[in-house]
Amino acid sequence: MDQISLLIILLAALVIPLFMARIKLTLLPTAVIEIIVGVILGPSLFDIIHTNATLSLLKNVGVIVLLFLSGLEIDFSLFSPKNTELTPLEQKQASNAPKYSPVMLAFMSYASIVVLSFGLALALKSSGLFTDIWLSTILFMTISLGIVIAGLKEKELLSKPFGQTILLIAALGEVVPMIGLTFYASAYSPTSKSLWLLLLILLAAALLVWRFKAFFRFFDQINKSTTQLDVRLSFFVIVALVTIAESVGAEGILGAFMAGIVIKLLEPHEETKVRLDSIGYGFFIPIFFIMSGVGLNLRTLLADPHTLILIPVFLIAYLLAKAAVFFVLKLRFNTSNAFAGAAMSTTTLTVVLAVLQVAEHLHKITAQQSGAFLLAAILTCIIGPLVFNRRYRVEEADAKPTNVHFIGTNLLTVPVAQQLTKAGYDIHMYTDRETNYRAFNSEIDVHLLENLVPDDLVAQEVFDTDIIVLGQSNSKENYRLAKAAKQYGVPRVIARFEDPNILDERKDTLLKMGVEAFSTPDVQISMLRSLIETPSTIELLTSTESAVFEVQLRNRKYVDIQIRNLPFIDDITIAQIYREKRFIRPKGDTPLKLNDRILFTGSKQESARIRGELGKLN
Repeated sequence: MDQISLLIILLAALVIPLFMARIKLTLLPTAVIEIIVGVILGPSLFDIIHTNATLSLLKNVGVIVLLFLSGLEIDFSLFSPKNTELTPLEQKQASNAPKYSPVMLAFMSYASIVVLSFGLALALKSSGLFTDIWLSTILFMTISLGIVIAGLKEKELLSKPFGQTILLIAALGEVVPMIGLTFYASAYSPTSKSLWLLLLILLAAALLVWRFKAFFRFFDQINKSTTQLDVRLSFFVIVALVTIAESVGAEGILGAFMAGIVIKLLEPHEETKVRLDSIGYGFFIPIFFIMSGVGLNLRTLLADPHTLILIPVFLIAYLLAKAAVFFVLKLRFNTSNAFAGAAMSTTTLTVVLAVLQVAEHLHKITAQQSGAFLLAAILTCIIGPLVFNRRYRVEEADAKPTNVHFIGTNLLTVPVAQQLTKAGYDIHMYTDRETNYRAFNSEIDVHLLENLVPDDLVAQEVFDTDIIVLGQSNSKENYRLAKAAKQYGVPRVIARFEDPNILDERKDTLLKMGVEAFSTPDVQISMLRSLIETPSTIELLTSTESAVFEVQLRNRKYVDIQIRNLPFIDDITIAQIYREKRFIRPKGDTPLKLNDRILFTGSKQESARIRGELGKLN
């Protein structure tokens, strides 16, 4: 019978995402559907899944893996102080930046959540509906980081100030409640020991980070498909910290959460994260969510009048706890987006499930109260994303096109600038030669400069751009301006070198500065060789229908997506992928990774759209 219940659960875990894809159900997180299916298959309705020792063990492992992956999701760069040594351009941008940074808004927002959560907990105690102030405070201030990341990723907001603010609020909504739960469990657990012993978990975590900090540097040299050393290390860290946590009287899920943080700090490869996600979300975590639904007996819950009151009360408390986030976000963002951000912050499920499981182990909550908290949390995962998707509007600052400045107007740069203008870039061209200005001013926006002295270029805001292209034929002049532009802080500098000897002499210096250099003679030689070796090359480059393109993947929406599943894969042919200083021959099941350089062919019209989509910073 145990095997039959497990088989049904695994079948449900397989069918659920297929069903959601079939009916295009994207508003609800998969975890919510899995819990609902668990309710349907459990004693609430069909009663065909029964709790047993095997399923209980897998459920406990599932919550440990879930908390481990939650810790792995946290981006600690959001918390780290920014570099105080700003370039002149960064200083100028900082002086014009909004008063409230994403970090400041996030901490203000979460401080309001903590205060309101405590106030709501006091109100519940005074009303007699729920008397445990500390437990309800922890529950009300939780936020589901995974759901928030998915929502922001879908809207391509992870790199935008608005998205970074909501992401940091959600990160705090996992870290702070987990810390609170640690002290709560230590205070009320019958097996708890001195609180100072909790420091042993942090000490063990620090030792693991120190011991394995160089692991991923030589990982590629020693790893084999039959060893999977990164996965072995991850599970060693999980078991080690869970064991230490339980030995000092804390909950195992704290150790799992710390294990995720340890692996995150070791800076694993994207492939490692994919493998761990595959193990967790492919097997253990669906079992945990479905079994959580099985344990939610709606017949018993809804038969209790007290529980019927608690469900809407807890839902309102979850929502009110985040109400002040709206007013904080309004300090920088428009009203609609502030409301959308506050709504997304109300979503809570992952940590709630962990907190409720600990509370049940400690006998600090009844099954009816736990069910009410869980049902209310499920409802927030429906309401929050729905409101967010309906209310969010693109911020005016985020809609600005990429700004490109050309220094040097000639037969090489002007046609490129014209094509980029049609592709939606904000193009400005500069020259100090009056003859060139007269020749091309009627073709495109050209500014005539008195000279090309760097200080004067700074004063005239020529270097205030996202990309600067130095396209003059004078290689020494381009090198001088490239150096000045990088010192000023221009993010991307592309320089032309007609003399390959100068490029060879200064290649290392240019590389250290971050200048992207090219030699016109080298390009022409490579082109002629390609034409001889591959006659179709000229057709690809000159065809009005198709061409060869390269794009760097910066849009996180497409990270970890297999090539065959790209929505526009029928419109292009991917020839090569350049990743981590080596070329990869793409296959249908090859997943894309952040910062991949993708070489592909396709129609010029479609390829421009696809390059813009893949290269969008998100």
